[in-house]
Amino acid sequence: MNEPFRDPELPLARRIADLQARLTLEEKVGLLHQYHAPVERLGLGRFRTGTEALHGLAWMGPATVFPQAVGLASTWDPELVRRVGEATSDEVVAFHHKDPDAAGLNVWAPVVNPLRDPRWGRNEEGYSEDPWLTGVMATAYASGLRGSDPTVLKTAPTLKHFLGYNNETDRCVTSSNLPPRVLHEYELPAYRPALEQGAAVAVMPSYNLVNGRPAHLSPLINEVLRDWAPDDVLVVSDAYAPGNLTGLQAYHDDVPEAYAHAIKAGLDSFTQDDDRTEATLGHIRRALERDLLTESDLDVAVRHALSIRFRLGEFDPATPYDDITEAVVNCPEHQALAREAARRSIVLLRNDGLLPLTSVRTIAVIGQLGDTLMEDWYSGTLPYAVTARAGLSERCETLFCEAVDRITLSAEGGSVIVDLDGGPLGIGTEPDTFDLFDWGGGSYALRATATGRYLSVDDGGVLVNDQPGPSGWEVRQTFRMEDRPRGALALRHISTGRYVALEGEAFRLVDDADAAVWLTMERIVNGAEAAAALAATVDVAVVVVGDHPLVNGRETEDRLDLALPAAQQAVVRAVRAANPRTVMVISSGYPVTWADEDLPAVLWSSHGGQEYGHALAEVLFGDADPEGRLTQTWYRSARELPDLLDYDIIAADATYQYFRGTPLYPFGHGLSYTTFDYGDLTVSVLDGRVTASATVTNTGSRAGVEVVQIYTHQQRSRVKQALRRLRGFVKVRLAPGESTRVGWSFDVGDLAFWDVTRNRFVVEDAPHKIMIGSSARDFRLSARFHVEGETIPPRAVLDGPIPAVDHDEYDSVAFVDAARVSGDAVRSTAEGAWILFRSVDLGAGAASCAVRAAGTEGGVITLRLDDPLHGPVIGDIPVPRAGRYDLAELRTGLADARGVHDLYVVLENTGITLATLTFGKAV
Repeated sequence: MNEPFRDPELPLARRIADLQARLTLEEKVGLLHQYHAPVERLGLGRFRTGTEALHGLAWMGPATVFPQAVGLASTWDPELVRRVGEATSDEVVAFHHKDPDAAGLNVWAPVVNPLRDPRWGRNEEGYSEDPWLTGVMATAYASGLRGSDPTVLKTAPTLKHFLGYNNETDRCVTSSNLPPRVLHEYELPAYRPALEQGAAVAVMPSYNLVNGRPAHLSPLINEVLRDWAPDDVLVVSDAYAPGNLTGLQAYHDDVPEAYAHAIKAGLDSFTQDDDRTEATLGHIRRALERDLLTESDLDVAVRHALSIRFRLGEFDPATPYDDITEAVVNCPEHQALAREAARRSIVLLRNDGLLPLTSVRTIAVIGQLGDTLMEDWYSGTLPYAVTARAGLSERCETLFCEAVDRITLSAEGGSVIVDLDGGPLGIGTEPDTFDLFDWGGGSYALRATATGRYLSVDDGGVLVNDQPGPSGWEVRQTFRMEDRPRGALALRHISTGRYVALEGEAFRLVDDADAAVWLTMERIVNGAEAAAALAATVDVAVVVVGDHPLVNGRETEDRLDLALPAAQQAVVRAVRAANPRTVMVISSGYPVTWADEDLPAVLWSSHGGQEYGHALAEVLFGDADPEGRLTQTWYRSARELPDLLDYDIIAADATYQYFRGTPLYPFGHGLSYTTFDYGDLTVSVLDGRVTASATVTNTGSRAGVEVVQIYTHQQRSRVKQALRRLRGFVKVRLAPGESTRVGWSFDVGDLAFWDVTRNRFVVEDAPHKIMIGSSARDFRLSARFHVEGETIPPRAVLDGPIPAVDHDEYDSVAFVDAARVSGDAVRSTAEGAWILFRSVDLGAGAASCAVRAAGTEGGVITLRLDDPLHGPVIGDIPVPRAGRYDLAELRTGLADARGVHDLYVVLENTGITLATLTFGKAV
């Protein structure tokens, strides 16, 4: 075959065009599903999008497992993160060479959703609550995934999930309200760097809606994302999301119409019905037949899909990666990298001098995470597991206590017993014992001590004990305990919401709570007391606590709070009372809170992968300085957080940028085993660049690592500004007494914010403060500097229509779609809702105002000056009852309205949708 599209010397665009011209319309349709149909006559083989590779290759069997993404980011080391991405891509390619159909080269990573709220069930998948830091880490990881060759991709990284996605609760039907400033200053910046630098070449939209429109139909896909990238960007749907357009979201009544809309909006690949393509492709064919789509529309999507395949070298005679074999999977180099990443991700939160450990002969490792490693939904299968117990036992005599309660359960007819072969639970005279695991949020798992297997529910709803632990997409091994009279309890299966009943001698699930069997629980062993007894006999107690990645917060399930499980807190208290030399080690995918702060030493890491135990031992014994720093705020309580669905971080004072409280541990926090001094800060603004430098000195007696962070704050502005915003960091390694000069430089344009009065970024003429330190709350040096820029004039409302979403403040409004295809509007969610436009210039007089509006029940829009309740009314506009998108132009004359005022647009009734306002000049 010598077709031009197979000639690697030709320009890419010409090769794609040549192949595309050879395809029939039906063959083009076949390329729009996750599973591309082969075109045998042209030598096109099968191709599949979507291999999971978030922190190592997932779902393909044993492969190197690195720390979770939030843990990788806590290294604050982009080059290390890049190397992890590179190792992951090597293993993806190795599996692809072994089985191309099972392991595709389009990888669905990294996740770049800023971690706005730590209650999000998928918190561990992201990098940081800061969008700039998220962009840095995502670009690093994606760069490793894509490979070092400038033209041929090793894998094709996919950014997910676009856009405004931080909740699992009703995720397919909730709409994320993103005011223009939050959209442009917080959400979009996380996606830009990886696309702009060509590190990521694909994007996956999210399940949710944004401002009332499904994210899979967002105009921003074509208008913004693709404009950033130097090459074609492939847009793949999330699994089964296309079906939601006419299903859960009911955004369209007709599937061909919905799919046509999706393709025109920028979707190139439908991840629907697994490998069963016919229904999806049939809907696309019908959209073509009904002229909802043209072949030209398909050509755009097909070009995006083919571009990725060409850039992966599929049509080249050879690629730079052809020699990668299975030998790289979990190879010694990758094991060493996993250990390095785990070690450098560990954050020392607190230390009164207990660490690093010296002259220790005996250690007690305590806790339900002390001798196990966890896999999350997007991790690979652990090829081996170095637990905390295993890692520390290589250093000194190590004793272990799991520290869980051991219980028996009995019903009116007898005691609960297990089948030694893992079969159904039954009733007997001699009770069997169970270990009770508290994973927080009222979620418990029970392990039969006789078998070492966990209670689960089989396909028939019968309780069995045949599982190694909570696992799977549908976790069947967790229960809630509901109180019943006289100290009894009922078990409620979390996954199904059904109750455990006793029918004959078998336990099975039923719907009726009144039919639940009343159980009596007797504690045979008190886990906290057993832990305390062991702790009292050793030199140091290490209590390993944390979460289970598949319980109480995961994909499809958010957390209600951040508290460490009560039983685990009880263990920590008991051990601390028994042995003052107690270290609490937290292993979790999100920030946690706990009641007792009087602990000598506290460390945190994400679930650290296969080498976790070795890494922990190296940090505890001082072989390595703790290098990790937090990439999220650790709040004292979930009560300090706004509503989970409140995405307006500016109005809600959310994230480290706007939070006014005192956190448990701030963004950027992390201690060293040595101390550092900062001095000699210089700042200059020249030729459009802000340049700063400072001297950092290791003032301690040990070598150590410091992450020197730079923040800025604009001190005067037309709008509410962040209290602090990360602008850069430098990681330094210094010997005792050693000093180094660190510097930063960034564009003045980076200080811009989104000006809603003119729909663009603007740098104001204003004073700024630069702050240097070791966290977002520990500033050692600061200085002021002035930036010459613009003065934002009063809003010239007489010059043209004003989008309602471009207001300055609001109360009781939701952001919605003005039309299905494009355009945003606001809708009142309560009577008396309002939006505020500050400093509106009405000139010598405005004579009229026209609005595009509608109301589900009708209503009135009132225009007031300077106050939403008592300001003078300059106009009232009756709003007729109308359908969802039947916005009408409504007009009213205005009372004497001139000069500059704050304008409040009051939506007097619930359900009024307002898209634009247009003011007419007085004649």
